Amino acid sequence: MSKLIFDLNESDGKNKIPEELIFGRTFTTHLFEMEYIESEGGWQDAKIRKNSDLNLSPAASVIHYGQSIFEGLKAYKTKDGEISLFRPRKNFERLNRSAEKMCIPEIDIDFALNGLMELIKVDKDWVPDKPDHSLYIRPYMFAVDPYIGVKPGEHYKFIILLSPVGPYYPQGFKPVPIIVTDKYVRAVRGGVGECKTAGNYAASLYAQREALKEGYTQVLYLDAIERKYIEEVGTMNMFVQFKDEVATPRLSGTILHGITRMSVLEILKDWDFNVNERDISIHEIVDSYNEGNVVELFGTGTAAVISSISKLKYNETILNFNSDHAGELGTKLYKELTDIQYGRKKDRFNWMTIVK
Repeated sequence: MSKLIFDLNESDGKNKIPEELIFGRTFTTHLFEMEYIESEGGWQDAKIRKNSDLNLSPAASVIHYGQSIFEGLKAYKTKDGEISLFRPRKNFERLNRSAEKMCIPEIDIDFALNGLMELIKVDKDWVPDKPDHSLYIRPYMFAVDPYIGVKPGEHYKFIILLSPVGPYYPQGFKPVPIIVTDKYVRAVRGGVGECKTAGNYAASLYAQREALKEGYTQVLYLDAIERKYIEEVGTMNMFVQFKDEVATPRLSGTILHGITRMSVLEILKDWDFNVNERDISIHEIVDSYNEGNVVELFGTGTAAVISSISKLKYNETILNFNSDHAGELGTKLYKELTDIQYGRKKDRFNWMTIVK
């Protein structure tokens, strides 16, 4: 691996965060980039450079065959003025798992983490210090071979893009409505459902559009074989709080190994909840709800942290929770996680990495 090069110029422009931030629309002045060229020994030419458009061949393999993976994590300005990252190594470990499944060369995690740290230090003025604001981080890898043919690429780019973002809930922590689909499926076992690959998200758009027409924010998918067991919402993992346990679908190869999911499980166990990773059928949820045994549903993910569910629709059945206020457990988890992330509470799990 070559050393990191800083390709910086005074003409790159001054850092200035807009007053109003729309998620994923504003990007910092610089980015991290390196290339993989198989015939030249692998990963090389690592640099931090001005954020500018990419020059790709119309025949670039990623455009035609979708060899692309990505990650999402955040940096936070703490109450002490430090910049910290939430479990970044876990994201790069997951990126490498996706890379293996998608036949993309893996990265050196320590080198990538150092590159991310240096990039944040260069663009440190872009890290918002307003309440509930953060710096969204998007590492991604894709094949750029100018070749039309179905085979793994030999030339890849790895880029880290930074985007300052405002609060996911600008009007406050509010619950969202979810619809369950047994018409469309997201992934099957043995496929790439557990990978954070671009095609998985493209495949979710049609069902998402239909859900929005019915007034629902997201789609909860069922397993592809029996159309019976809940899986994930495409942008977040799901949790069900029954009266005697908190359950989340097990990692069977079809859902993402969520970093927030993992963290919530650790917190709940630390709080002495009865927590289980298991198969959860939609019929179990409906029957338990009718029996008064379902307390709350919520999702977990990097962007929202926690998404409390206001109502869940399955065919003609609607499970109503509180449409005005998030559930008690979801609210408690949201506060616990964000307090750790913003340095308002002691990081007893050693999850935060300070950018130095």
